[in-house]
Amino acid sequence: MLKISRDPFLRFTTLILITSSLFSYGTEARLHYYNDIHNPNSYPEPPYSSFSQSQPPSISPDPDDLSQPPSPCQDLAQEVVHDVRNYGAIGDGITDDTDAFKTAWDSACSNDEDNNTVSILLVPFGFTFVIHSTIFTGPCRSYQYFQVDGTIVPRDGPESWPSGFNKRQWLVFYRIKGMALIGNGVIDGRGQKWWDLPCKPHRNVNKTTALTGPCESPAALRFFMSSNLSMQGVTIKNSPQFHMTFDGCHEVHINSLRITSPPSSPNTDGIHIENSNSVEIHNSVISNGDDCVSIGSGSYNIDILNLTCGPGGHGISIGSLGNQNSRACVSNITVRDSFIKFSDNGVRIKTWQGGSGSVSGVTFDNIQMDNVRNPIIIDQYYCTSKNCPNKTNAVFVNDVVYQSIKGTYDRRSPPMHFGCSNNVPCVNLTLSDIDLVPSKGEMVVDPFCWNAYGVVDELSVPSISCLKSNPSTLLLGGLLGECGAR
Repeated sequence: MLKISRDPFLRFTTLILITSSLFSYGTEARLHYYNDIHNPNSYPEPPYSSFSQSQPPSISPDPDDLSQPPSPCQDLAQEVVHDVRNYGAIGDGITDDTDAFKTAWDSACSNDEDNNTVSILLVPFGFTFVIHSTIFTGPCRSYQYFQVDGTIVPRDGPESWPSGFNKRQWLVFYRIKGMALIGNGVIDGRGQKWWDLPCKPHRNVNKTTALTGPCESPAALRFFMSSNLSMQGVTIKNSPQFHMTFDGCHEVHINSLRITSPPSSPNTDGIHIENSNSVEIHNSVISNGDDCVSIGSGSYNIDILNLTCGPGGHGISIGSLGNQNSRACVSNITVRDSFIKFSDNGVRIKTWQGGSGSVSGVTFDNIQMDNVRNPIIIDQYYCTSKNCPNKTNAVFVNDVVYQSIKGTYDRRSPPMHFGCSNNVPCVNLTLSDIDLVPSKGEMVVDPFCWNAYGVVDELSVPSISCLKSNPSTLLLGGLLGECGAR
Protein backbone atom coordinates (compact mmCIF):
# COMPACT_ATOMS: atom_id res chain seq x y z
CA MET A 1 0.00 0.00 0.00
CA LEU A 2 1.37 3.40 -0.99
CA LYS A 3 1.73 5.83 1.93
CA ILE A 4 1.64 9.58 1.42
CA SER A 5 3.87 11.70 3.67
CA ARG A 6 2.19 13.98 6.19
CA ASP A 7 4.46 16.79 5.01
CA PRO A 8 2.24 18.91 2.67
CA PHE A 9 5.07 19.58 0.22
CA LEU A 10 5.94 15.90 -0.04
CA ARG A 11 2.27 15.10 -0.42
CA PHE A 12 2.03 17.54 -3.30
CA THR A 13 5.17 16.10 -4.95
CA THR A 14 3.91 12.57 -4.56
CA LEU A 15 0.55 13.39 -6.08
CA ILE A 16 2.17 15.10 -9.07
CA LEU A 17 4.42 12.09 -9.70
CA ILE A 18 1.51 9.72 -9.45
CA THR A 19 -0.76 11.76 -11.70
CA SER A 20 1.91 12.84 -14.17
CA SER A 21 -0.33 11.96 -17.06
CA LEU A 22 -2.56 14.89 -16.04
CA PHE A 23 -0.04 17.52 -17.08
CA SER A 24 2.19 17.64 -20.14
CA TYR A 25 6.22 53.02 -19.15
CA GLY A 26 7.61 58.05 -20.95
CA THR A 27 9.45 60.47 -18.89
CA GLU A 28 6.16 62.12 -17.88
CA ALA A 29 3.78 60.51 -15.45
CA ARG A 30 1.14 58.68 -17.46
CA LEU A 31 -2.53 58.95 -16.74
CA HIS A 32 -3.81 55.88 -14.99
CA TYR A 33 -7.15 54.87 -13.67
CA TYR A 34 -7.65 53.51 -10.22
CA ASN A 35 -10.46 51.83 -8.40
CA ASP A 36 -10.33 52.16 -4.63
CA ILE A 37 -12.17 49.07 -3.71
CA HIS A 38 -11.78 48.81 0.03
CA ASN A 39 -14.68 48.30 2.40
CA PRO A 40 -16.02 44.80 1.87
CA ASN A 41 -19.34 43.34 2.60
CA SER A 42 -19.85 42.01 6.08
CA TYR A 43 -18.45 38.69 7.32
CA PRO A 44 -17.95 36.03 6.12
CA GLU A 45 -16.61 37.84 3.02
CA PRO A 46 -12.97 38.86 3.67
CA PRO A 47 -11.84 42.50 3.13
CA TYR A 48 -10.76 43.54 -0.32
CA SER A 49 -7.53 45.15 -1.60
CA SER A 50 -6.92 48.28 -3.72
CA PHE A 51 -6.03 47.69 -7.36
CA SER A 52 -4.69 49.98 -10.13
CA GLN A 53 -5.84 50.32 -13.72
CA SER A 54 -4.20 51.49 -16.93
CA GLN A 55 -4.53 51.07 -20.67
CA PRO A 56 -2.48 48.39 -22.44
CA PRO A 57 -1.48 47.89 -26.08
CA SER A 58 -3.61 45.72 -28.31
CA ILE A 59 -1.95 42.39 -28.97
CA SER A 60 -3.78 39.14 -28.53
CA PRO A 61 -2.25 36.04 -26.92
CA ASP A 62 -2.24 32.65 -28.52
CA PRO A 63 -5.32 30.51 -27.89
CA ASP A 64 -5.25 27.76 -25.33
CA ASP A 65 -4.74 24.18 -26.39
CA LEU A 66 -6.95 22.11 -24.16
CA SER A 67 -7.78 19.37 -26.62
CA GLN A 68 -6.38 16.43 -24.69
CA PRO A 69 -8.19 15.07 -21.65
CA PRO A 70 -6.19 14.03 -18.58
CA SER A 71 -5.92 10.45 -17.50
CA PRO A 72 -8.15 9.27 -14.67
CA CYS A 73 -6.99 10.04 -11.16
CA GLN A 74 -5.21 7.20 -9.42
CA ASP A 75 -7.26 5.86 -6.55
CA LEU A 76 -4.78 5.54 -3.71
CA ALA A 77 -5.64 4.10 -0.32
CA GLN A 78 -4.73 7.34 1.47
CA GLU A 79 -6.79 9.61 -0.78
CA VAL A 80 -10.41 10.54 -0.40
CA VAL A 81 -11.80 11.88 -3.68
CA HIS A 82 -14.81 14.19 -3.61
CA ASP A 83 -16.08 14.41 -7.18
CA VAL A 84 -18.41 17.42 -7.38
CA ARG A 85 -20.80 15.39 -9.54
CA ASN A 86 -21.42 13.11 -6.61
CA TYR A 87 -22.70 16.14 -4.69
CA GLY A 88 -25.21 17.20 -7.32
CA ALA A 89 -23.11 19.23 -9.78
CA ILE A 90 -24.38 18.97 -13.37
CA GLY A 91 -21.56 20.59 -15.37
CA ASP A 92 -23.64 21.53 -18.39
CA GLY A 93 -22.44 25.16 -18.48
CA ILE A 94 -25.95 26.38 -17.68
CA THR A 95 -27.01 25.02 -14.32
CA ASP A 96 -25.69 26.83 -11.22
CA ASP A 97 -23.51 24.27 -9.44
CA THR A 98 -22.44 26.49 -6.52
CA ASP A 99 -24.26 24.56 -3.82
CA ALA A 100 -22.76 21.26 -4.99
CA PHE A 101 -19.24 22.73 -4.89
CA LYS A 102 -19.81 24.14 -1.43
CA THR A 103 -21.11 20.81 -0.16
CA ALA A 104 -18.18 18.93 -1.73
CA TRP A 105 -15.72 21.42 -0.19
CA ASP A 106 -17.29 21.15 3.25
CA SER A 107 -17.13 17.39 3.06
CA ALA A 108 -13.49 17.35 1.92
CA CYS A 109 -12.50 20.01 4.44
CA SER A 110 -14.05 18.14 7.35
CA ASN A 111 -12.50 14.81 6.41
CA ASP A 112 -10.65 13.33 9.39
CA GLU A 113 -10.72 9.63 8.65
CA ASP A 114 -6.95 9.27 9.00
CA ASN A 115 -4.10 11.61 9.87
CA ASN A 116 -2.30 10.51 6.70
CA THR A 117 -5.32 11.14 4.46
CA VAL A 118 -5.46 13.90 1.88
CA SER A 119 -8.73 15.17 0.44
CA ILE A 120 -9.22 15.78 -3.26
CA LEU A 121 -12.06 17.94 -4.52
CA LEU A 122 -12.28 16.81 -8.12
CA VAL A 123 -13.62 19.00 -10.94
CA PRO A 124 -13.74 16.38 -13.68
CA PHE A 125 -12.69 16.79 -17.30
CA GLY A 126 -15.33 17.25 -19.97
CA PHE A 127 -17.72 19.38 -17.90
CA THR A 128 -18.28 23.13 -17.49
CA PHE A 129 -19.45 24.14 -14.03
CA VAL A 130 -21.14 27.47 -13.31
CA ILE A 131 -20.36 28.95 -9.88
CA HIS A 132 -21.35 32.34 -8.49
CA SER A 133 -19.33 34.39 -5.94
CA THR A 134 -18.26 31.85 -3.33
CA ILE A 135 -15.97 31.59 -0.29
CA PHE A 136 -14.28 28.30 0.48
CA THR A 137 -13.42 28.53 4.16
CA GLY A 138 -10.84 26.73 6.26
CA PRO A 139 -8.91 25.64 8.11
CA CYS A 140 -9.53 22.05 7.11
CA ARG A 141 -8.84 18.86 8.98
CA SER A 142 -6.62 17.50 6.19
CA TYR A 143 -4.46 18.84 3.37
CA GLN A 144 -6.69 19.83 0.43
CA TYR A 145 -6.20 19.22 -3.27
CA PHE A 146 -8.51 21.30 -5.44
CA GLN A 147 -8.06 19.44 -8.71
CA VAL A 148 -9.46 21.29 -11.73
CA ASP A 149 -9.50 19.10 -14.83
CA GLY A 150 -12.72 20.51 -16.26
CA THR A 151 -13.82 24.14 -16.65
CA ILE A 152 -15.19 26.52 -14.01
CA VAL A 153 -17.03 29.69 -15.08
CA PRO A 154 -19.11 32.39 -13.35
CA ARG A 155 -22.42 33.69 -14.59
CA ASP A 156 -21.87 35.69 -17.75
CA GLY A 157 -21.43 39.44 -17.03
CA PRO A 158 -22.55 41.99 -14.43
CA GLU A 159 -26.21 41.84 -15.42
CA SER A 160 -26.44 38.16 -14.54
CA TRP A 161 -24.44 38.43 -11.28
CA PRO A 162 -26.76 37.40 -8.46
CA SER A 163 -28.27 40.32 -6.55
CA GLY A 164 -26.70 40.91 -3.16
CA PHE A 165 -23.50 39.02 -3.97
CA ASN A 166 -20.07 40.70 -3.87
CA LYS A 167 -19.07 42.03 -7.30
CA ARG A 168 -15.43 42.41 -6.24
CA GLN A 169 -14.48 38.78 -5.90
CA TRP A 170 -15.48 35.45 -7.38
CA LEU A 171 -13.68 32.42 -5.96
CA VAL A 172 -12.22 33.10 -2.50
CA PHE A 173 -10.16 30.77 -0.34
CA TYR A 174 -10.18 32.01 3.26
CA ARG A 175 -8.07 30.87 6.20
CA ILE A 176 -6.72 27.82 4.37
CA LYS A 177 -3.74 26.08 5.95
CA GLY A 178 -2.46 23.65 3.35
CA MET A 179 -3.90 23.41 -0.13
CA ALA A 180 -2.81 22.64 -3.69
CA LEU A 181 -4.67 23.99 -6.73
CA ILE A 182 -3.70 21.60 -9.50
CA GLY A 183 -4.98 20.08 -12.71
CA ASN A 184 -5.12 20.47 -16.43
CA GLY A 185 -8.36 22.44 -16.55
CA VAL A 186 -9.47 26.05 -16.93
CA ILE A 187 -10.86 28.71 -14.61
CA ASP A 188 -12.49 31.15 -17.05
CA GLY A 189 -13.71 34.49 -15.62
CA ARG A 190 -15.74 35.38 -18.75
CA GLY A 191 -14.58 39.00 -18.42
CA GLN A 192 -15.65 40.57 -21.72
CA LYS A 193 -18.94 42.05 -20.52
CA TRP A 194 -17.20 43.48 -17.47
CA TRP A 195 -14.42 45.04 -19.61
CA ASP A 196 -17.11 46.62 -21.81
CA LEU A 197 -18.66 48.61 -18.95
CA PRO A 198 -18.74 52.32 -20.06
CA CYS A 199 -16.67 53.47 -17.07
CA LYS A 200 -13.69 51.28 -17.95
CA PRO A 201 -10.55 53.26 -19.03
CA HIS A 202 -10.17 51.80 -22.49
CA ARG A 203 -13.68 53.01 -23.30
CA ASN A 204 -12.43 56.64 -23.10
CA VAL A 205 -9.09 56.48 -24.87
CA ASN A 206 -8.82 60.24 -25.58
CA LYS A 207 -9.59 61.15 -21.96
CA THR A 208 -11.98 63.87 -23.21
CA THR A 209 -14.84 63.10 -20.86
CA ALA A 210 -15.18 61.51 -17.49
CA LEU A 211 -17.15 58.33 -17.79
CA THR A 212 -18.59 57.19 -14.52
CA GLY A 213 -20.56 54.23 -13.41
CA PRO A 214 -20.47 51.09 -11.28
CA CYS A 215 -17.10 49.63 -12.22
CA GLU A 216 -16.84 47.02 -9.52
CA SER A 217 -15.52 43.87 -11.12
CA PRO A 218 -14.54 40.60 -9.50
CA ALA A 219 -11.05 39.18 -9.17
CA ALA A 220 -11.16 35.58 -10.33
CA LEU A 221 -9.23 33.92 -7.51
CA ARG A 222 -8.41 35.35 -4.12
CA PHE A 223 -6.45 33.73 -1.33
CA PHE A 224 -6.87 35.56 1.99
CA MET A 225 -5.18 34.90 5.32
CA SER A 226 -3.93 31.52 4.11
CA SER A 227 -0.66 29.59 4.21
CA ASN A 228 1.13 26.60 2.72
CA LEU A 229 -0.38 27.03 -0.73
CA SER A 230 0.69 25.42 -4.02
CA MET A 231 -0.57 26.04 -7.56
CA GLN A 232 0.43 24.12 -10.63
CA GLY A 233 -0.86 23.41 -14.10
CA VAL A 234 -4.21 25.17 -14.14
CA THR A 235 -5.02 27.85 -16.74
CA ILE A 236 -6.72 31.01 -15.43
CA LYS A 237 -8.09 33.31 -18.10
CA ASN A 238 -10.31 36.28 -18.93
CA SER A 239 -10.79 37.51 -15.39
CA PRO A 240 -13.07 40.56 -15.08
CA GLN A 241 -10.31 42.14 -12.96
CA PHE A 242 -7.22 40.66 -11.29
CA HIS A 243 -6.73 37.00 -12.12
CA MET A 244 -5.17 35.86 -8.85
CA THR A 245 -4.53 37.74 -5.58
CA PHE A 246 -2.79 36.86 -2.35
CA ASP A 247 -3.55 39.00 0.69
CA GLY A 248 -2.22 38.14 4.11
CA CYS A 249 -0.68 34.88 2.89
CA HIS A 250 2.50 33.00 3.80
CA GLU A 251 4.40 30.24 1.99
CA VAL A 252 2.98 30.31 -1.53
CA HIS A 253 4.47 28.17 -4.29
CA ILE A 254 3.35 28.80 -7.89
CA ASN A 255 4.80 26.69 -10.67
CA SER A 256 3.85 26.08 -14.31
CA LEU A 257 0.80 28.30 -14.21
CA ARG A 258 -0.71 29.98 -17.26
CA ILE A 259 -2.68 33.23 -16.97
CA THR A 260 -4.11 34.82 -20.09
CA SER A 261 -6.48 37.60 -21.16
CA PRO A 262 -6.47 40.08 -24.09
CA PRO A 263 -3.99 43.00 -23.80
CA SER A 264 -6.98 45.33 -24.21
CA SER A 265 -8.61 44.00 -21.05
CA PRO A 266 -8.41 46.68 -18.31
CA ASN A 267 -7.02 46.10 -14.84
CA THR A 268 -6.49 42.40 -15.34
CA ASP A 269 -3.25 41.98 -13.35
CA GLY A 270 -1.99 38.44 -13.51
CA ILE A 271 -0.87 37.89 -9.92
CA HIS A 272 -1.24 40.54 -7.20
CA ILE A 273 0.62 40.09 -3.89
CA GLU A 274 -0.19 42.21 -0.82
CA ASN A 275 0.66 41.82 2.87
CA SER A 276 2.20 38.47 2.01
CA ASN A 277 5.61 36.85 2.31
CA SER A 278 7.61 33.85 1.18
CA VAL A 279 6.01 33.72 -2.25
CA GLU A 280 7.55 31.88 -5.21
CA ILE A 281 6.37 32.33 -8.80
CA HIS A 282 8.31 29.99 -11.06
CA ASN A 283 8.18 28.70 -14.64
CA SER A 284 4.93 30.42 -15.56
CA VAL A 285 3.46 32.41 -18.45
CA ILE A 286 1.28 35.52 -18.03
CA SER A 287 -0.21 37.44 -20.96
CA ASN A 288 -2.78 40.00 -19.90
CA GLY A 289 -3.96 43.63 -19.90
CA ASP A 290 -2.14 45.09 -16.87
CA ASP A 291 0.75 44.21 -14.57
CA CYS A 292 2.04 40.72 -15.14
CA VAL A 293 2.84 40.60 -11.43
CA SER A 294 2.09 43.46 -9.02
CA ILE A 295 3.63 43.57 -5.55
CA GLY A 296 1.83 45.71 -2.97
CA SER A 297 2.53 46.99 0.51
CA GLY A 298 3.45 44.61 3.30
CA SER A 299 5.11 42.12 0.97
CA TYR A 300 8.58 40.65 1.44
CA ASN A 301 10.64 37.63 0.46
CA ILE A 302 9.20 37.31 -3.04
CA ASP A 303 11.07 35.19 -5.60
CA ILE A 304 10.14 35.29 -9.31
CA LEU A 305 12.00 32.90 -11.60
CA ASN A 306 11.66 31.99 -15.27
CA LEU A 307 8.53 34.04 -15.81
CA THR A 308 7.36 35.04 -19.29
CA CYS A 309 5.29 38.26 -19.40
CA GLY A 310 3.46 39.34 -22.52
CA PRO A 311 2.66 40.05 -25.16
CA GLY A 312 0.76 43.03 -23.76
CA GLY A 313 0.44 44.26 -20.23
CA HIS A 314 2.61 46.42 -17.98
CA GLY A 315 5.44 44.15 -16.93
CA ILE A 316 6.49 43.33 -13.38
CA SER A 317 5.61 46.14 -10.93
CA ILE A 318 6.34 46.91 -7.30
CA GLY A 319 3.47 49.21 -6.37
CA SER A 320 1.68 51.39 -6.57
CA LEU A 321 2.65 52.31 -3.00
CA GLY A 322 1.86 55.16 -0.61
CA ASN A 323 -1.59 56.07 -1.88
CA GLN A 324 -3.51 58.60 0.24
CA ASN A 325 -0.40 59.32 2.34
CA SER A 326 -0.23 55.75 3.52
CA ARG A 327 2.82 53.89 4.79
CA ALA A 328 4.13 51.08 2.59
CA CYS A 329 6.92 48.58 3.22
CA VAL A 330 8.27 46.18 0.58
CA SER A 331 11.58 44.33 0.84
CA ASN A 332 13.61 41.39 -0.43
CA ILE A 333 12.19 41.05 -3.92
CA THR A 334 14.05 39.03 -6.56
CA VAL A 335 13.14 38.72 -10.24
CA ARG A 336 15.52 36.58 -12.29
CA ASP A 337 15.92 34.68 -15.53
CA SER A 338 12.71 36.09 -17.01
CA PHE A 339 11.40 37.39 -20.34
CA ILE A 340 9.18 40.45 -20.95
CA LYS A 341 7.87 41.05 -24.47
CA PHE A 342 5.74 43.65 -26.28
CA SER A 343 4.83 45.31 -23.00
CA ASP A 344 4.33 48.91 -21.80
CA ASN A 345 6.86 48.39 -19.00
CA GLY A 346 9.58 45.99 -18.06
CA VAL A 347 10.58 46.14 -14.39
CA ARG A 348 8.91 49.02 -12.54
CA ILE A 349 8.70 50.60 -9.08
CA LYS A 350 5.81 53.06 -8.76
CA THR A 351 4.87 55.18 -5.75
CA TRP A 352 2.49 58.01 -4.94
CA GLN A 353 3.69 61.33 -3.55
CA GLY A 354 2.89 61.90 0.10
CA GLY A 355 3.39 58.30 1.15
CA SER A 356 5.97 56.95 3.58
CA GLY A 357 7.81 53.73 4.21
CA SER A 358 10.34 52.12 1.91
CA VAL A 359 11.16 49.75 -0.93
CA SER A 360 14.50 48.03 -0.32
CA GLY A 361 16.51 44.97 -1.22
CA VAL A 362 15.24 44.55 -4.79
CA THR A 363 17.17 42.61 -7.46
CA PHE A 364 16.30 42.32 -11.16
CA ASP A 365 18.76 39.85 -12.67
CA ASN A 366 19.01 38.41 -16.19
CA ILE A 367 15.86 39.90 -17.68
CA GLN A 368 15.39 39.77 -21.45
CA MET A 369 13.28 42.57 -23.01
CA ASP A 370 11.67 42.38 -26.44
CA ASN A 371 10.15 45.66 -27.75
CA VAL A 372 9.29 47.00 -24.29
CA ARG A 373 8.37 50.70 -24.07
CA ASN A 374 9.93 51.35 -20.62
CA PRO A 375 12.34 48.53 -19.77
CA ILE A 376 13.61 50.00 -16.45
CA ILE A 377 11.53 52.54 -14.56
CA ILE A 378 11.18 54.09 -11.12
CA ASP A 379 8.24 56.50 -11.00
CA GLN A 380 7.71 58.31 -7.69
CA TYR A 381 5.19 60.65 -9.33
CA TYR A 382 2.57 58.05 -10.00
CA CYS A 383 -0.80 59.78 -10.31
CA THR A 384 -4.29 59.00 -11.53
CA SER A 385 -5.46 62.53 -12.36
CA LYS A 386 -4.15 65.58 -14.25
CA ASN A 387 -3.62 67.63 -11.08
CA CYS A 388 -1.28 65.97 -8.58
CA PRO A 389 0.65 68.56 -6.50
CA ASN A 390 4.17 67.86 -5.24
CA LYS A 391 4.32 66.61 -1.68
CA THR A 392 7.16 66.50 0.83
CA ASN A 393 6.90 62.88 1.85
CA ALA A 394 7.59 59.88 -0.35
CA VAL A 395 8.15 56.16 -0.11
CA PHE A 396 11.95 55.75 0.18
CA VAL A 397 13.51 53.63 -2.62
CA ASN A 398 16.83 52.12 -1.57
CA ASP A 399 19.13 49.28 -2.60
CA VAL A 400 17.87 48.26 -6.03
CA VAL A 401 20.09 46.15 -8.31
CA TYR A 402 19.63 45.92 -12.10
CA GLN A 403 21.93 43.24 -13.49
CA SER A 404 22.08 41.82 -17.00
CA ILE A 405 19.02 43.59 -18.38
CA LYS A 406 19.16 43.19 -22.15
CA GLY A 407 17.05 43.48 -25.26
CA THR A 408 15.10 46.06 -27.25
CA TYR A 409 12.81 48.97 -26.40
CA ASP A 410 10.28 51.26 -28.05
CA ARG A 411 12.10 54.55 -28.84
CA ARG A 412 9.12 56.69 -27.71
CA SER A 413 10.55 56.49 -24.19
CA PRO A 414 14.06 56.31 -22.69
CA PRO A 415 15.19 52.78 -21.84
CA MET A 416 15.82 53.84 -18.22
CA HIS A 417 13.68 56.32 -16.30
CA PHE A 418 14.51 57.14 -12.69
CA GLY A 419 11.98 59.80 -11.67
CA CYS A 420 12.53 60.13 -7.93
CA SER A 421 11.01 62.41 -5.33
CA ASN A 422 12.41 65.96 -4.91
CA ASN A 423 12.71 65.45 -1.17
CA VAL A 424 13.29 61.73 -0.79
CA PRO A 425 15.88 60.54 -3.36
CA CYS A 426 16.32 57.05 -4.70
CA VAL A 427 19.66 55.78 -3.41
CA ASN A 428 21.96 52.79 -3.79
CA LEU A 429 20.85 51.99 -7.32
CA THR A 430 23.31 49.57 -8.92
CA LEU A 431 23.38 48.91 -12.66
CA SER A 432 25.53 46.24 -14.22
CA ASP A 433 25.71 44.71 -17.71
CA ILE A 434 22.84 46.70 -19.22
CA ASP A 435 22.39 46.36 -22.99
CA LEU A 436 19.21 48.00 -24.29
CA VAL A 437 18.85 49.18 -27.90
CA PRO A 438 15.91 50.54 -29.92
CA SER A 439 13.84 47.82 -31.47
CA LYS A 440 13.94 49.44 -34.94
CA GLY A 441 17.67 50.19 -35.03
CA GLU A 442 17.26 53.94 -34.44
CA MET A 443 19.52 56.21 -32.38
CA VAL A 444 19.89 55.18 -28.75
CA VAL A 445 17.95 57.38 -26.31
CA ASP A 446 19.74 58.60 -23.18
CA PRO A 447 18.49 57.48 -19.79
CA PHE A 448 16.52 59.93 -17.64
CA CYS A 449 17.45 60.56 -13.99
CA TRP A 450 15.92 62.89 -11.42
CA ASN A 451 17.29 62.88 -7.87
CA ALA A 452 18.58 59.36 -8.35
CA TYR A 453 21.82 58.14 -6.75
CA GLY A 454 23.82 55.04 -7.56
CA VAL A 455 26.68 53.39 -9.40
CA VAL A 456 27.28 51.67 -12.74
CA ASP A 457 29.51 48.64 -12.27
CA GLU A 458 30.14 47.79 -15.93
CA LEU A 459 30.05 49.42 -19.35
CA SER A 460 26.42 49.61 -20.33
CA VAL A 461 24.41 50.44 -23.42
CA PRO A 462 23.22 53.15 -23.38
CA SER A 463 25.82 54.96 -21.31
CA ILE A 464 24.44 55.81 -17.89
CA SER A 465 25.93 59.14 -16.73
CA CYS A 466 22.94 60.76 -15.09
CA LEU A 467 23.12 58.97 -11.75
CA LYS A 468 24.57 61.00 -8.84
CA SER A 469 27.04 59.57 -6.37
CA ASN A 470 25.36 58.07 -3.37
CA PRO A 471 24.76 60.55 -0.54
CA SER A 472 25.98 59.89 2.97
CA THR A 473 23.79 57.95 5.34
CA LEU A 474 23.84 61.05 7.57
CA LEU A 475 22.08 63.04 4.84
CA LEU A 476 19.49 60.37 4.53
CA GLY A 477 18.62 60.67 8.22
CA GLY A 478 16.20 58.08 9.43
CA LEU A 479 15.04 56.95 5.99
CA LEU A 480 17.18 53.84 6.01
CA GLY A 481 15.31 52.49 9.00
CA GLU A 482 11.88 53.54 7.78
CA CYS A 483 10.44 50.06 7.75
CA GLY A 484 12.86 48.17 9.96
CA ALA A 485 14.65 44.93 9.19
CA ARG A 486 13.01 41.72 8.09
